[in-house]
Amino acid sequence: MGETVAGIVANPASGRDIRRLVAQASVFPTAEKANMVQRLLAAFAVTGLDRALVSTDLGGISAAVLRALGRGGSWPKVDFCEDDALTGTAADTTNAVRRMVEAGAGVIVVLGGDGTARVAAAACEDVPLLALSTGTNNAFPQMQEATVAGLAAGLIATGQIDPDLVTHRVSVLEVVTKARREIALVDVCVSLSRHIGARALWDPSSLTELYCTFAEPDGIGLSSVPGQLCPSPRSSPDGVALQLGPVGETPYVVHAPIAPGLVRPVGVRGWGLLRPGVRVELAAAGGVIALDGERELELKTGESAFVELKPDGPWVVDVRAAMAEAARKGLLRTETEPGKERRR
Repeated sequence: MGETVAGIVANPASGRDIRRLVAQASVFPTAEKANMVQRLLAAFAVTGLDRALVSTDLGGISAAVLRALGRGGSWPKVDFCEDDALTGTAADTTNAVRRMVEAGAGVIVVLGGDGTARVAAAACEDVPLLALSTGTNNAFPQMQEATVAGLAAGLIATGQIDPDLVTHRVSVLEVVTKARREIALVDVCVSLSRHIGARALWDPSSLTELYCTFAEPDGIGLSSVPGQLCPSPRSSPDGVALQLGPVGETPYVVHAPIAPGLVRPVGVRGWGLLRPGVRVELAAAGGVIALDGERELELKTGESAFVELKPDGPWVVDVRAAMAEAARKGLLRTETEPGKERRR
């Protein structure tokens, strides 16, 4: 086996959208994101990883990691993705992930919310993705301690754990317009709003359609709406589709946690299963399409768009399964007296 590589992408902008202001949502400061990267690197070293590729940013995360690197420590070799000019946009995540894929990364760890994970998923190809929550809405990323996640990722990247045993492929929603093709990991919704403006969705009153890859009763974000009406586990191949409308004009109203600190009434006209491979035309002419809670696509009057549930999304690491496999194989333990029974 050649050099073993893992990637780390930390989004400095995650958790800093308008929902932080209107709902008192949690904020992951730059210092904590830098600390999480360092905890990942420390765990990588324990697994014997040769090299870690770390994204660069304009928010100070990579600078803090570089300063810590200068103080020494038991880390693998650390290189920064510096070949692409930084833009302060989602393109920075896309470029970093592509560099990591090209470098032969065995796993890519992403620090961000649903939006960051979505961008990374579109660029990671078949490299397993491990998304850690540092955003405002975190329906897709895992709430997991970075040290444990680093051990799981490092054991996969070094080949000590077979990724086929501890990763699974998730479904995505593909949205196609005349000019663009985008994916969503959790939900796609149609809004009557005419402009993107503040990208984050925090007022559901203008929403007319909602499509979700899964719907958990304890979820956050728009997928929490079907989570209270027609729950659908992540393991199901089917998604859900809802028709929404103004409260007072619909037979159902769900009080949904659409963001941390924001429980809003959402009117629902009806719902049904969303089958894989079925292309659905969106009634979004002249409106806006939001992907994973962020207004992303503006449509001109008369312009059509389609959504389709596809089973060929990114491979996602199951940290719990990876650590269980590590325990089964004894990868993180040593015998102090080989060949002798431990005294009781």
